[in-house]
Amino acid sequence: MRYRVHHATQYDYAVAVDLAAHLLHLTPRRDLPGQTVLSTTIEASPVPSRRRAALNHFGTLATWLFLDAPHTTFQVVARSEVEVRFPPPPAAAAATPWQQVAAAAAGACGAGGGAWQAAEFAQPSPMVRLTPTARAYAATSFPPGRAILAGLLDLNARIARDFTFRPGATTIATPVEEVLSRRQGVCQDFAHVMVAGLRALGLPARYVSGYVRTHPPPGQPRRRGADQSHAWVGAWLGPGQGWLDLDPTNALIVRDEHVVLGWGRDFADVSPARGVVLGGGAHRLHVSVDLEPASDLAAVGEPGWWPDFRLPGGDETFHPPARPSQP
Repeated sequence: MRYRVHHATQYDYAVAVDLAAHLLHLTPRRDLPGQTVLSTTIEASPVPSRRRAALNHFGTLATWLFLDAPHTTFQVVARSEVEVRFPPPPAAAAATPWQQVAAAAAGACGAGGGAWQAAEFAQPSPMVRLTPTARAYAATSFPPGRAILAGLLDLNARIARDFTFRPGATTIATPVEEVLSRRQGVCQDFAHVMVAGLRALGLPARYVSGYVRTHPPPGQPRRRGADQSHAWVGAWLGPGQGWLDLDPTNALIVRDEHVVLGWGRDFADVSPARGVVLGGGAHRLHVSVDLEPASDLAAVGEPGWWPDFRLPGGDETFHPPARPSQP
């Protein structure tokens, strides 16, 4: 499925901001086998005096914007065109006991198969504490001997069933324990709950940021979490099996309705936009997101082909060059 992404963020300040620095994670990830980024741009108003972009520790492209002219409104618009079709879970995951996956992560130095990289995501992080409550909630889906895939699907469905999607019921600073107690929140909360429960069992899990299709396929219910940036969970299936993304807000395996921006230990590692300002006073924030099918567009490049990525003159605008000639 091919999508057009339009993500607009606007801050309106009560008084002028004199200086500002903003960190953005708004460029779709380009190194995934199921995701091909055909074009992407980030435009800001006022125009930053300086900007730079680089991959962060987790391989997500981060953009820094620096503004030194007074302004009372700041707007960022990110546009992308992306093709997605993520592969189904590997068959071996349907038989691998979850304790075996946890043991591989615990003994990462000698396990191989990507275990040492996954092990980082089995540890607590600033916004995801590994509490007994989180462990107890997840443990219901993981009785001894259960296959890792069966447990993940059960937990994914339970969160969608047990928790009420209610914007405004929480803030991004609401701790996992409170979300578990109140059983309501938004996609970021549900992702944190699932990540906390899996890590408490010793299973590596990462927080994934991106978008979900704004309008669902015909005959299917509207996806919860559309019209804003979305969040879900990447779960490690064990050595050689890799990662599987699951959306606990909508009880989905991520296949062709999501676009990945990036991932980290929790929301703080991959917040779409954050910054520091001097001045401004009170402010209002407005965010608008659309992820719409663009299947009528002509194909660009070869599936899976990605040319060299450069940021000419500090501008983070990427368009694929002409298709390479065949040998």
